[in-house]
Amino acid sequence: MSIAWGSLAQVLLVGVGVTVAVVVLFSLGVTGLAARADGGESGAGSGQGTAVAAICFAVCALVVGYGVYLIVA
Repeated sequence: MSIAWGSLAQVLLVGVGVTVAVVVLFSLGVTGLAARADGGESGAGSGQGTAVAAICFAVCALVVGYGVYLIVA
């Protein structure tokens, strides 16, 4: 039995990369919600913050759903 170290390194790099991407997207979504809340207090339009948050959270949900699909299938 031998370990394919190159393949293991690829899986590690992809896993870390996707994890960082999902965390950054989720953080941008939370920032968009915060901008919406700040805009509501000052009377400014809050459409951009809501749109950014919705897109970021939707992409996060798609990535998580795809990961679950890969595990189950």
